[in-house]
Amino acid sequence: MPLNILVVEDNRLLAHNLSDMFERHGHAADFATSGEHGLQLALEHPYDILVLDLALPGIDGLEVCRQLRARLPRRMPVLMLTARDTLQDKLQGFDSGADDYLVKPFAMEELLARCQALAQRHQDYALEVGSLRIDRRTQSVTRAGREVRLQPAGYQILLALAEAHPRVLTRSELTQVLWRDEPPDSDALRSHWYQLRQALDKPFGQPMLVTVHGVGFRLDAGA
Repeated sequence: MPLNILVVEDNRLLAHNLSDMFERHGHAADFATSGEHGLQLALEHPYDILVLDLALPGIDGLEVCRQLRARLPRRMPVLMLTARDTLQDKLQGFDSGADDYLVKPFAMEELLARCQALAQRHQDYALEVGSLRIDRRTQSVTRAGREVRLQPAGYQILLALAEAHPRVLTRSELTQVLWRDEPPDSDALRSHWYQLRQALDKPFGQPMLVTVHGVGFRLDAGA
């Protein structure tokens, strides 16, 4: 499975070597050499994996990971790649939201294998929020065991809400999920939200989709 990988690493020689390795195996990679630029790219593009150094100019890798988890609606797998090798360093990495942790120096083959395993695990993972179940592989949705048929936009909205649960997503975050940096002029989000409500909530006695007035939208796991 070809991967779209973001590497945030301030060592340009290492970044060049990683680029060569990923391309030889059929993957594509973008690079950033500072924490701010890496965070910006991660928030703007749907990468399959983020390979993240910790010792970065500007904000460090731990803060990049924390902000990514707080601000990105969907779950992007993060592999921390660093020379910090103590148990406390690793615990801090996982506490900030990392999915995996690889210590420098490392074998290129191991990094590649870990990236592929993370991406596969993420793709195969079935999200469950209360009675709601989303299968990323088939893009199928069930609620209380009953199939829910959704339009593509409704599925993307629901997936973002499920990945962010229990956090509230703002209108701008959902707009970013659907249209990136080119939102339509009309209030298309309102129409997609209505259609999602009709499919997910109308056939059931209690709504899962919650509008938090003045804030955004969330899922109610108890419904």
